[in-house]
Amino acid sequence: MSAAAVDRVLIVKLGALGDIVHAIPVAAALRRALPAVRIDWLVSPRHRPILDLVPVIDRRLEMTDSRMFGVIRELRRNRYDVALDLQGLIKSAFLARASGGRRVIGFSSRYVREPLARLFYTEAYDPGGGGMYHEDETHVVLTNLGLLEPLGLRPGASPPEFPIDVVDSGVAKRVVEATGGRYAVINVGAAWPNKRWLPSRFAAVASALRSVHGLPSVVLWGPGEEPLARQVAAGSSGAATLLPETSIADIAALARSAALFVTGDTGPAHIAAAVGTPIVGIYGPTRPSRNGPWSPDDVTVSRADTCQCHHLRECRLKTMCLEDIEVGEVMAAIERRLAGARRG
Repeated sequence: MSAAAVDRVLIVKLGALGDIVHAIPVAAALRRALPAVRIDWLVSPRHRPILDLVPVIDRRLEMTDSRMFGVIRELRRNRYDVALDLQGLIKSAFLARASGGRRVIGFSSRYVREPLARLFYTEAYDPGGGGMYHEDETHVVLTNLGLLEPLGLRPGASPPEFPIDVVDSGVAKRVVEATGGRYAVINVGAAWPNKRWLPSRFAAVASALRSVHGLPSVVLWGPGEEPLARQVAAGSSGAATLLPETSIADIAALARSAALFVTGDTGPAHIAAAVGTPIVGIYGPTRPSRNGPWSPDDVTVSRADTCQCHHLRECRLKTMCLEDIEVGEVMAAIERRLAGARRG
């Protein structure tokens, strides 16, 4: 089956937030190559809001364990030509196969999170290299786009597209009005404790941004992260303001208007990268080469080369590698990124 014969495609990517953002270019490349194709996306309810901002998707289908069989029946009614499993789990591979898609395409066993997922595919794509977490990885965005090669599409030759609509946000509007439209976003949290830089150092960065650049900061936080964000605001000598609870649409709008986004490796960081916000990223157990901001203008401070807990949620040592990153190193990265933004 050639790409020209493909009318209906199912993308299976249930979560997490950053992983979904990194998969959006696959839908964009499909839409660009096959304008009339129907693109459906199977996602967990928790992460659907980011897909609601992606106009190239025709339908978003929510997957919950309690209604799995109902979801499968709905998928089979859609008669997909192709099902793409971008998750690489046994669960996601099973759902892709259960959809009834004539072709079920996923990654080779070296590149899936659970190798037995390969058994559910009719075709497997191997990106080459050393495997999913090899130290010389290609960026995950390009790896995801490679899954279209079995369809005869090679979108990796073009810059990836992140079609995300930024909608009106009351939170972003208030921040713009309060700051005159010039502010930094500090994103203190991350789902993995191993990815979180110290709140006291984020606070020091906020203070330095105000004293050196006259740039106020707002502190972004997600579920369970408000205490960390409060520490940043309290320790910043008034340079940083705690944001209220935000939606995904709020995050996209806040990022789009920001002069700078200072963050670890987490979902909001990848939203900011997708909407073109200048970023300084702080990395430890994950590698910027694989998971970092997409723009070559963005700057990362990384301890991935010395980290002994790669891709682990919790650090196995007494001191996290991120604690080796001092405020001065991050401020030097910020100076480089702001200088690049001014030139642009």
